Amino acid sequence: MPGTTVDVTTADGIADAYLARPDGDGPFPAVLFYMDAFGLRPHLTAMADRLAAAGYVVLVPNVFYRAGRTPLFDLPDFIDQASRPALFEKIIPVMQSLTPAGLMSDAGAYLRYLADLPFTTDGPVGVTGYCMGAGVALRTAATYPDRVAAAAGFHGANLASEAPDSPHLVAGSVTAELYFAHADQDAAMPQEQIDRLEKALTEAGVTHRCEVYEGAHHGYTQSDTSAYDAEAAERHWSALLALFGRTLS
Repeated sequence: MPGTTVDVTTADGIADAYLARPDGDGPFPAVLFYMDAFGLRPHLTAMADRLAAAGYVVLVPNVFYRAGRTPLFDLPDFIDQASRPALFEKIIPVMQSLTPAGLMSDAGAYLRYLADLPFTTDGPVGVTGYCMGAGVALRTAATYPDRVAAAAGFHGANLASEAPDSPHLVAGSVTAELYFAHADQDAAMPQEQIDRLEKALTEAGVTHRCEVYEGAHHGYTQSDTSAYDAEAAERHWSALLALFGRTLS
């Protein structure tokens, strides 16, 4: 079934989002999909459609909605290394305006929206996030443990930094099964942070698996960028679908 643009009411306004669902009446398990910094765009809607074809209702919110509706940035069809500096001059201020409290208030609205749909199941949801969205996925699992059964993060950035609000610090509140796939060519998630995240999840008793995809770069799942790695992207799909298959059925 073709996806549609929907509006989700939050405490701070209206978030535009993309909603994809399988054919049929359902009910189907729900998945909350967090975007990367380049935002809601055709590549992400295609990813949502692929998840929907696997049997999930997928919501991809524009987490930058406070700054405007999609498209917020004038993105080229293909994002190469040369185009990144100018793009990030616009993107970084919007990213920096986000707060954990605001993101988690929004997450509650997204989860309520999914729960209220007539074609979603009453059971818990899955969450997946890319780049900056990986940290938001982890925070969502910790903030809404009664709603989130599984969460995954791919080429996440600064998931276990020394900042006082680093995402890894919420590990003790997580009850979901987690999966993280890092890229070994990723300056935004160095080995010391990979180790710190693994330690935090293990000490918190969280069921999890953390893997490093050798040869992959930050953004390896994003086919509209020069960081794309087809082999790593397919490996990500296999891991994600396996995670949701054993936790959301």
